[in-house]
Amino acid sequence: MPSFKNPSFQDRVASAAQAKKRALDQLLAKPPIDPAILAERKAAQAAREEAQAKAREEKKAARESEKAEQRAQAAARAAAAAPAVSTEEEKKAARDARYAARKSRVGR
Repeated sequence: MPSFKNPSFQDRVASAAQAKKRALDQLLAKPPIDPAILAERKAAQAAREEAQAKAREEKKAARESEKAEQRAQAAARAAAAAPAVSTEEEKKAARDARYAARKSRVGR
């Protein structure tokens, strides 16, 4: 059984060059792509990109409408939570009603 021999630097460089040459030969051995097929692929890619752009726009519009709806709901909640400002006449009427109710309970 022969012992293992470490390849030298020149051996490794030659092996790498040979592997590159084989890979290049395999790549060049492939038949060229038919222009009709290439055009079809480009058209399909363009259609995909257009569909993706349309989907992105629809998603963005949905997000914006959802945000607008949330803002409107927040404004409605804030308006409902705000204390109702009553006029002086309304305050006087409420005060008179409380006074009348108290008088009727006492029985005077």
